[in-house]
Amino acid sequence: MTADPEAGVGGAGAGRLGVIAGAGALPAALAAADPQALCIAFEGADVALPEDRLFRHRIERLGGVFDALRAGGVTRVVLAGAMARPALDPAALDPVMQALAPRLLAAMQGGDDTLLRLVVAVFEAEGFAVLGAHELLPELTAAAGHLAGPVVLDRALADAARGAAILDALAPVDVGQGCVVAQGLCLGIETLQGTDALLDFVARTPAHLRGEGGVFCKRPKAGQDLRVDMPAIGPDTIAGARAAGLAGICIAARGVVILNRAETLAAAQAAGISLWAQ
Repeated sequence: MTADPEAGVGGAGAGRLGVIAGAGALPAALAAADPQALCIAFEGADVALPEDRLFRHRIERLGGVFDALRAGGVTRVVLAGAMARPALDPAALDPVMQALAPRLLAAMQGGDDTLLRLVVAVFEAEGFAVLGAHELLPELTAAAGHLAGPVVLDRALADAARGAAILDALAPVDVGQGCVVAQGLCLGIETLQGTDALLDFVARTPAHLRGEGGVFCKRPKAGQDLRVDMPAIGPDTIAGARAAGLAGICIAARGVVILNRAETLAAAQAAGISLWAQ
């Protein structure tokens, strides 16, 4: 694959972009916006891109990833999409991964933010500028304000404020980018299983344990590096919120990616779910 390293998202002279692609719609959005981007995925990753657009590498051969990026003229890298924690084969580690493995294994004992901060530091140490998807495509996020659905009621605003307080309290232990609150009661917190699992859990909560309505709050952890693992919502989030009987979804202004934006907003409107950013 060859390309003009001066072309693509970011403007002339910005250098060629490398997309380290995981699951979900975000890698495809970045690849569509920058046809010259070099897209790399680790073996076994479920990536929504044509295989002829991808270069596959083993996670154990990380040195080969850096070599491929440099050979392709890449100077800027974006990590996009969900990535599972790797199961490493010690016998397959190249020298780069052998040197990194003790730090990587220690970071894997912490939360996602701990691990991702190490990944960013490693790419930067190799000379690549690490960017956030929102820096390349600002339209992925939303400014503060009402986005779709009915006018936000005071009780929904109160639940959103309660949700924000809960997530802020959890940030120091690196847990949670989302929670559900109904009439001041916390019905669930997003953990490693993700948003869909949280909303399904809330949907199965007996009626006598929860109040009416409720709000799903989605926001970055306090102090989170937004270049990686920025929270995201999409059409599936709306479907999950509807199944859970929620009245609203509150996202952090300029802090949450809206995947398939037009479809997501239309789905919220059709479901009668208030969607807003603050």
